[in-house]
Amino acid sequence: MRIDNKACMAEYRMPAEYDRHKATIMIWPVRLGSWPNGGVKAKEVFTEIARHIARHEELIMVASKEYEEEVKSYLLSKDNEADSDLINKNIKIVIADTNDAWARDTSPIFVKKLGDNKAVCGVNFSFNAWGGDYDGLYAHWEEDDKLAINICNELGYDYFDAAPFVLEGGSIHTDGKGTLIATESCLLSPGRNPKLSKQEIEEVLKKTLGMKKIIWIPYGIYNDETNEHVDNVCAFTSEANVVLAWTDKEDDPQYAMSMADLKVLENETDCDGLPLKVHKLYIPDIPVTIKEEDLLGYEFEEGEDERELGERLAASYANFYIANGIALVPQFNDKKDADAIALLQALMPDRKVIGIYARDIIVGGGNIHCITMQIPE
Repeated sequence: MRIDNKACMAEYRMPAEYDRHKATIMIWPVRLGSWPNGGVKAKEVFTEIARHIARHEELIMVASKEYEEEVKSYLLSKDNEADSDLINKNIKIVIADTNDAWARDTSPIFVKKLGDNKAVCGVNFSFNAWGGDYDGLYAHWEEDDKLAINICNELGYDYFDAAPFVLEGGSIHTDGKGTLIATESCLLSPGRNPKLSKQEIEEVLKKTLGMKKIIWIPYGIYNDETNEHVDNVCAFTSEANVVLAWTDKEDDPQYAMSMADLKVLENETDCDGLPLKVHKLYIPDIPVTIKEEDLLGYEFEEGEDERELGERLAASYANFYIANGIALVPQFNDKKDADAIALLQALMPDRKVIGIYARDIIVGGGNIHCITMQIPE
């Protein structure tokens, strides 16, 4: 149910991803312009991720009615695994139409009432395919724009309606105390909220998500088609600790971008005045690019952004997802894979850090964090 009194939003705040979850939302990948060859490989890795999460919390998979049986055939265990009963019990299928599978950007952003451990509600923002008519990635996004409210209604959560303000979940990261990090390249892009100033955008974020301080870094990951979402370049791992995607290769476009971000973060504090500790999380040594077999497998719709042979994808280990007791980290069969696991394990010693081969997600444009959205406990 929609909560009409927006003044009440001041009583709520978005928790950190590393706080306890009730559930995780994902969306079944079927868009032919995102997932090559009918999405067969994407569905396999989505299943792997979903089942890892379902061992630790409820996993909500959103799918249209026509794919309900396919989802069951992939996700529900028919084996004699020791934890098959737990996995099956924790998987819930929600029927809803979508345009694509980026749950981070089209799901509600959930907030909790301050001082009340049980009061959770959603916030609905407008979604316009990462830029609308200006530089959006596809021509029709109507179902995705309706999804946040549909999910709240389906799951029984009240919600605040922050539309027509445009915001995607991947464009923000928070520590749960009231500190939010975003990239200027994304939130100030002309395709989002062009009539609002930077200060006005800050005020909306503070009001709708309960933030006290907004930290603006200039850039995200090179060639990130979302106008450089923050979740691909920088993330909180605990209070006052952030990882920053990094490279030492001065001829890589990412070098100058990450250097600019580092200069900001090294001189910042969180909302309580604690200096941020920045940990360099190296990107893959070898850029992940579109291959001919990928290109032949896409079926693009009219008005949809198309891939090119050799196109560099925005591969980054910062696009990891934290669930209860675990963290799922993209892997690319690169020399830097193990280093990413080691760093994140050191920063999150109370969790099991699990690597997931994620090339079959990045060919769609995002990665593990982009296809997941937490519901706080």
